[in-house]
Amino acid sequence: MFRPRILLSIVAFILTLSFASFAASRPNIVLITLSSVRADRVGFLDPKHPTPSLDALAKQSMVFERAYAQAPLTIVSDASILSGTYPQTHAATELGAPLAAGVPWISEVLDLNGYKTAAFLGTSRLDPEKGYAPGFHRGFDVYDSSASTAQITHAAAWFGNQNGPMFVWINIAGASASPPDPIIAKLLNALRKKKLLEDGIVVLTADHGESLGAHGEDEHGIFLYDETIHVPLLMKVPQNQFAGKRVSSRVRTIDIAPTLLELAGIPVPSQMQGQSLLRMAKTSTATDLPIYAGSDFPHQAFGWSRLESWRSGKYLYIRAPKPELYDLTADPGATRNLAQTSKAILQTLAAQLDAFDAHFSRDKNARAQLSSSELQKLASLGYVGLQKTSTSSSAVDGVDPKDAISITNQTLSAMADLDRDKLDQAIASFQQVLAKQSDIYLAQYGLGKAFGQKQRYKEAIEHLHKAVALQPDSSWANFEIGRALNKTGDFKTAVVHLEIAANRMAEFAEVHALLAEAYDHLGRKKDAVRERAKDR
Repeated sequence: MFRPRILLSIVAFILTLSFASFAASRPNIVLITLSSVRADRVGFLDPKHPTPSLDALAKQSMVFERAYAQAPLTIVSDASILSGTYPQTHAATELGAPLAAGVPWISEVLDLNGYKTAAFLGTSRLDPEKGYAPGFHRGFDVYDSSASTAQITHAAAWFGNQNGPMFVWINIAGASASPPDPIIAKLLNALRKKKLLEDGIVVLTADHGESLGAHGEDEHGIFLYDETIHVPLLMKVPQNQFAGKRVSSRVRTIDIAPTLLELAGIPVPSQMQGQSLLRMAKTSTATDLPIYAGSDFPHQAFGWSRLESWRSGKYLYIRAPKPELYDLTADPGATRNLAQTSKAILQTLAAQLDAFDAHFSRDKNARAQLSSSELQKLASLGYVGLQKTSTSSSAVDGVDPKDAISITNQTLSAMADLDRDKLDQAIASFQQVLAKQSDIYLAQYGLGKAFGQKQRYKEAIEHLHKAVALQPDSSWANFEIGRALNKTGDFKTAVVHLEIAANRMAEFAEVHALLAEAYDHLGRKKDAVRERAKDR
């Protein structure tokens, strides 16, 4: 008869052998995120849209048919993917707010466990050195945002020179709902040549989808329907274990990081809120999780109501001033709102979402708000009525974004024109938006930035002042008005704004350079030297 201690030792040894098939010698890990790619635009989920390279990879992989992002925005969603946490916890936003302190970050965890780490990203939206995505470079030995297809060449050169386990994050941008298959083919070929594909882990997903006019939304960022939240997800593990396995249960993109760590044999940090997907890989029983997604962007950028969604059973519930309820089995396009006719179901799902929201303390994990000192300095410049911004994620008040989606479309189109240096076109569009509604932060900010680029600094300052009044803790509004004020010689006022921006975008070299310039003009030489040391 076995003694209990001996029996436990044997069981532990067997489990170790079983898990070793996944985690032996720290497998190489490649995480590929596609920008703005819908689940119904990849062949392995919808044969009407063949994607040959991805479809071939899917045959070697485990495919999750119902994977959902936690936000319809690039920075927010990628932060959830890399941290394994909800947006309420990591606190990153599209408007420059940094990651909350203490949030786990997969590159940092892997780095501490002997991995070489690198990121090759196809968009400047993920580049902390250009003022976006503050803190995303944590734990990466190399963080390269080339914003071009050269990223594949850079990535191949990097992982071809590494020994030992490596983690590579590759973001492929430039897609509009459908993945750029030739670029992906180039990447997969590079991985094969380096013999990293067969014995490594490859995960491919998207940060979010694209509405393409569904529900009236041209792009993404506002609505939480499947067009922007349902994303592709496949996972290839060493020796193609689970190849061809298709998981129909709902899963979340916050589950990716803990899954990768388990595959690598590394303990998952307790702060991660996702869970490993390996249990689903080993069972044929569907075990649906409720799925949360949210967007603060309507509130932050437009001053409207936040939106939250809750997928449970066959239903999609959207918390909004005008609540929405859809039976996705009978109505997959979410076209028939049942909120008025199925009130008991609506109340049940609303209560579930309330219980979920109650787990988060936005006071503990809130985005970086203005300090009392910063508020006082802004007040001394004539900003009135400022107070710390409410961060409650469950508040539903103000304009329902459904009722103003045309303004969103026009504003985001103007921002795209601004990014393409079509300044006159952007200015005209922003002015049209503000004629309809003057208190839209994003339009005031965009118009001020456009005037600044045309060197019309007086007009730029006028609109950027209004943007700061609407969003006092906006890193970008404070940066742009500080830059314009420097140009006009008002260095004392510029310093107030640039200090606020610099505190939130520590990796952004230009803000430190501008702040040093303002300090020099004010005779604050030591402060100027300090800031110039950061501008490197």
